[in-house]
Amino acid sequence: MGQKISPLSNRLMITKDWKSRWFASGKNYRDKLIEDIKMRDFIIKNYSMNYAIEKVIIKRSQKDIIIDIHSARPGLIIGRQGKGIEDFKNNIEKFLLKNKLPSQKIKLNVSEVKKPEIKATLIAQNIGQQVSRRIPYRRAIKGAISKAMESGARGVKIVISGRLNGAEISRSEKYSQGTIPISTLKNNIDFCVFHAQTTYGVIGIKVWVYDGKQIL
Repeated sequence: MGQKISPLSNRLMITKDWKSRWFASGKNYRDKLIEDIKMRDFIIKNYSMNYAIEKVIIKRSQKDIIIDIHSARPGLIIGRQGKGIEDFKNNIEKFLLKNKLPSQKIKLNVSEVKKPEIKATLIAQNIGQQVSRRIPYRRAIKGAISKAMESGARGVKIVISGRLNGAEISRSEKYSQGTIPISTLKNNIDFCVFHAQTTYGVIGIKVWVYDGKQIL
């Protein structure tokens, strides 16, 4: 069953934590969860590729929405004299108003991702960008695996699916190096699914990374 379940949800509260961290009940819980999903989708769709955003964590107090952004390029988000982060925050507030979502004060925290070469989300984004620019997918994948292993990963697996190189019939190809112990929950497995838009249609990319860490 470990092959069919998301490695992230399967490890919640073991090696992984929730991406939304707050408490609510009843209808209030549903509304806040929908708001979180829409905000996170907005940030990922509009900023993740340019700013190399690895994850977005949303916290809530009684009056504020606190958004923690983990990025490989924090300087681009912050901008000169903090102007970039103010624009970022204003765009989120405009999005909330436009979509008639409850407006609260937004607080942004930006932190730098250490070792972006072994983060599944950033690996998938990088491969997707290269495939969209018509760089051969095999070169992109092998380069990503090589960088991850050189940066300390114990294992990497990448599956790419779709009309690869513009083929008439879609297919899947798998590339791996090292070990990916999916069934052992104490092992820290990072996972991401990414969809790249190309002239031939959507290419699906799945990435698993094992960094060698364990919960004893």
